[in-house]
Amino acid sequence: MKVLMFGWEFPPHITGGLGTACYGLTKGLSKFDVEVLFVVPKTYGDEDQSFITIADAGDVVITERKSTNQEFWDNFRYMEVGSNLIPYMDPEEFKKIFDEKILTHTEFSEEVFAQNFKFSGSYGKDLYQEVARYALIAAYIAANNDFDIIHAHDWLTYSAGVAAKAVSGKPLVVHMHATEFDRSGENVNQKVYDIERSGMEAADKVIAVSNLTRNTVINKYGIHPDKVVTVHNSVEPISLPDFTVNKAVKEKIVTFLGRITYQKGPDYFIEAAKLVIDRDPNVRFVMAGSGDMLNKMIRRVAQLGIATKFHFAGFLKGHEVFEMFSMSDVYVMPSVSEPFGISPLEAMMSDVPVIISKQSGVAEILKHALKVDFWDVEDMADAIYGMLHYEGLSKMFKKYGKVEVENLRWENSAYKVKEVYKSLL
Repeated sequence: MKVLMFGWEFPPHITGGLGTACYGLTKGLSKFDVEVLFVVPKTYGDEDQSFITIADAGDVVITERKSTNQEFWDNFRYMEVGSNLIPYMDPEEFKKIFDEKILTHTEFSEEVFAQNFKFSGSYGKDLYQEVARYALIAAYIAANNDFDIIHAHDWLTYSAGVAAKAVSGKPLVVHMHATEFDRSGENVNQKVYDIERSGMEAADKVIAVSNLTRNTVINKYGIHPDKVVTVHNSVEPISLPDFTVNKAVKEKIVTFLGRITYQKGPDYFIEAAKLVIDRDPNVRFVMAGSGDMLNKMIRRVAQLGIATKFHFAGFLKGHEVFEMFSMSDVYVMPSVSEPFGISPLEAMMSDVPVIISKQSGVAEILKHALKVDFWDVEDMADAIYGMLHYEGLSKMFKKYGKVEVENLRWENSAYKVKEVYKSLL
């Protein structure tokens, strides 16, 4: 079975759990004779391609060889693969072409097709333009490759998946890792919401990473329940790096690791930290990550007078994550709305007991983790204090938590995803 898969990031160059999940899933699929061509906007040359083929959308050249009065799909027959020349196309132009299926005359001149553009592969100010251009490249790739299924991860690649389906007629599976409601609460970005909804409506199946996400897809986007299936994420087995970390402080350490945004609940972590420090000043708190709420969180720590016990570590990646875990006595994920949450699994694999919010998808499958409501900072503080001061409690969660997470395998998730594929063929 061959799958054309679209993603926005792939390890080791990631900004969160999406790239990690794509890595684990594709590696798991390779165990079931599924051949994956994984397309990303930008590659760096150090990605693990031992089990998949990774294609850089920025390496595609679309060269227009005819006049402006050619049919659009006829032009596709004359596209070439090369270095970095691709057309400039904004979201409105893309929507006009693909939504209305204009197959007669186009308004694009040869000068448009001659412009240079290199995908940043980031989440910057030109994100919508990159999403639209990426979708055009996806259509070309779909027209020139052999595959059975299209699989698109998250809203950034949904338009690419829809374009590939329009060109090839092959079934489309979209993977919902996080909805706009998770990222923004009720103050949703309408443009992103519309992309998410149109992508799921066009798809033949929608995979949600948790029942929590599945319910959101059904109730907030109006997608028929029969179309939406839950496949929980897993964790990649790891050999912990062989290193010795000098902790440099004698106090216990409580860690938050994730994007410092509304969705992740960093403000609740800080309020709980204040309550814990008031009871026991011999505790230090670490907030590792970056995001739009970082400056606000720094100010709040200063206002609460706990700056000498609170550290902002910045964005950590690779071995830095496990170095942080090796120094941590408790890991906390206080997410307001977490579709799944892979970081608690990584912490448990590193022998760190975890506290997670009940409003997370991973709470559906974990037994050996303390679960609290994200908004109940007093309960969160009590849970942190208990983990730090009752050795028997901490040892139990370390021991059985590690066993539990070791039984979560991407192969199991991949098997379920392949069954979704088979149901469409």
